[in-house]
Amino acid sequence: MPRLTPDPQSADFFGRFYGDILHYLRKRTDNPSDAADMTQDVFTQWLDYDDRAKVEQPRAFLFQMARNLLRDHWRRQKVRNIVHTADDAEPEPATDEHHDPLAGAQRMQRLEHLRSVLAELSPRRREALMLHRFEGLSQAQIAERMGISLSMVEKHIAFALLHCKQRLDQDNGMERPA
Repeated sequence: MPRLTPDPQSADFFGRFYGDILHYLRKRTDNPSDAADMTQDVFTQWLDYDDRAKVEQPRAFLFQMARNLLRDHWRRQKVRNIVHTADDAEPEPATDEHHDPLAGAQRMQRLEHLRSVLAELSPRRREALMLHRFEGLSQAQIAERMGISLSMVEKHIAFALLHCKQRLDQDNGMERPA
């Protein structure tokens, strides 16, 4: 369970900045209760932040937390809208690719090839890449989830992308000189 230790300084920040952060988030969301929830999350994260005593500009820090939560909120909304639109959409007419067994086999072959290239990565690099590309997590969120530094996450993702690009280029006959 996260450590939530209120202190007089945090209570002061809550009193001074709660209204400003709530106003900021309300202006950027279409649902006042979402804004209130995110504002509460900002202060919950603040209380859980181990180095809060070292923060020189707490207002800026709290607003950065709010921006990060807002960005995550927009991402979730975008996914919900896409899923909702896909559920309500008329079924698209089948294309020739859907009726062509060769095209389907080629698509499956490409997916299998990508799967094998991803399997060549170390487990940590593969995890970082999958969390970033397929789950849409920020590098900071990945660092927290994996328990590693932000710098290490950046390196894992960069090396994983480079490996995948080189292997796919190599296998497609487009190997580039080093």
